[in-house]
Order: sequence, then C-alpha cells, then structure tokens
Amino acid sequence: MSTDTTNKLDPLSSDVQKAISGAEDMLRQASASTGEKAAELREKAVEQLRSLREKLHDAQDAVVEKSKAAARATDDYVHDHPWRSIGAALAAGVVIGLLLNRR
Repeated sequence: MSTDTTNKLDPLSSDVQKAISGAEDMLRQASASTGEKAAELREKAVEQLRSLREKLHDAQDAVVEKSKAAARATDDYVHDHPWRSIGAALAAGVVIGLLLNRR
C-alpha cells in the first residue's frame, strides 16, 4: 500500500474508532434514560453510524480507484516493455522456486 493511501487511512481509522466509541456511549446513555432523552440519544447514535458508513464507503471507493489506476499502469508497462516483464516474472519464479525447494 502506498504511503499516500496509508496516510489517508490513518485519520479514517481514528474517525472510525471515535464514531464507534461515541455511538456506544450514546447507546449506553439511551439505555439508562427514558422517554424523549433516550430517543434523542438513539437518533444521534444512528446518525453517527450513518456518517461512519458514508466515510467507509468513500474510503472503499478511493481504494478501488487507486487499485484500478495501479492495474492500468501495470498493464501499460507490460505492454510497453514485454521482455522486461517476462524477465522479472522469470526471476521471481526462480526465487520462489528456490525458496520452496529449501523446505
């Protein structure tokens, strides 16, 4: 994973943890409360979880787009440099074969 993607996912992970903690706290308070206050806390928790779902969906879309771009770049490179690609695949196969043969 690239550093750029990792840097974007670190704040997302922090946001996810905060949203989950906040929703859990609100649901705990709602279970201890009654009436309108409980309904308000439950609604806030649900809204926080909806927001979290949207952030995760956006992050998933970004990862998919970056993956597609990487696949296109790889495909272009292989088409532009077929012999280098064959050589790299051959070298990787030899190394993997040697490692497996050591067992």
